[in-house]
Amino acid sequence: MNKTHILVVDDDAAMVRLLRANLVARSYRVTTAMDGEEALRAMEKDLVDLVILDLMMPKIDGEAVCRRLREWSNIPVIVLSARGDEKSKVRCLDLGADDYLTKPFGIAEFMARVKTALRHGDAARVVPAPPSFVCGEMEINFAMRRVTVGGKEVALTPTEFSLLRQLVVNADKVLTHGMLLQSVWGNEYGSEKEYLRVFVSRLRSKLDPDVSSPRYIHTVLGVGYCFATDA
Repeated sequence: MNKTHILVVDDDAAMVRLLRANLVARSYRVTTAMDGEEALRAMEKDLVDLVILDLMMPKIDGEAVCRRLREWSNIPVIVLSARGDEKSKVRCLDLGADDYLTKPFGIAEFMARVKTALRHGDAARVVPAPPSFVCGEMEINFAMRRVTVGGKEVALTPTEFSLLRQLVVNADKVLTHGMLLQSVWGNEYGSEKEYLRVFVSRLRSKLDPDVSSPRYIHTVLGVGYCFATDA
């Protein structure tokens, strides 16, 4: 039996039943919550591998839950919302969400997003060679999934680490938006360039002392990004 534990948070009882049934059918362990307050209590009581989080909820909304969760945890978060505009997506990604799925959605798409998020959170996946990487004041231990800058450890979410790893493994090469989206998020992602803008910005804020003049991750206008080893 798959012991992966997923928390589904939504105040729509029908949606909770639908998602729970499909996840359980695939042997995931599922806990449900009907509002943000209940969700936070559930995460305090038990370890969770992934959070499926609706935005519009009573008591504590999804944005507040995501913000509070990121204060102490790097658990992957998939946001569900009826809002499909780019501004809403970017705001949630800025708060620390790993993915954003607009309602209504198909179960096949939902399960693909779940697999992608869990892949990011899986510390046992294949480690690229060499097992460590040093550039300037930055050091990455891939085996331990540990990043330090100037000797101080930097906390990265699973998705942030996956993106950084992809850039570093291809250091000094330009990776297009499409290449990064598909290699980090999956083949079904091709047009979500706002994901890259947000996550690259988050990485820069954590790795670069001066985000106005990035040392490591360079933007190639209209094409993609490149990790420069001559930082």
